[in-house]
Amino acid sequence: MKMLRFFITLVTIFILPNISIAAEGKGIRFWNLTAATITKLQLSAAGKNDWGADQCENDKDRSVDHDERLKITGIEPGVYDVKFRDNLHRECVIKNIDIKTDGIFSIEEKKLVGFCHRF
Repeated sequence: MKMLRFFITLVTIFILPNISIAAEGKGIRFWNLTAATITKLQLSAAGKNDWGADQCENDKDRSVDHDERLKITGIEPGVYDVKFRDNLHRECVIKNIDIKTDGIFSIEEKKLVGFCHRF
């Protein structure tokens, strides 16, 4: 009986907390595949032009370098428009990005043609 209690205690201490952490997932993330460092990144429900908080504030240096990932906060999965500014003095709006639970969405440089202007 003591052995059973000991085993249950070990499971409770070591295994159950890890299960709840794994279930939480990594959250929604953005992967910068542009050629520039993004200095401001905002999302709006598709077609609404109601831009949310600057997601770059979630990064320690408040920017997203090429090939860097950024944790996105304050949104639910859905379809969004994404607006960003970068260190090349471009402002771009990419429409209808499908964002999934615990997913990674990216923006690639080759897909920016026609969606950016200089500021």
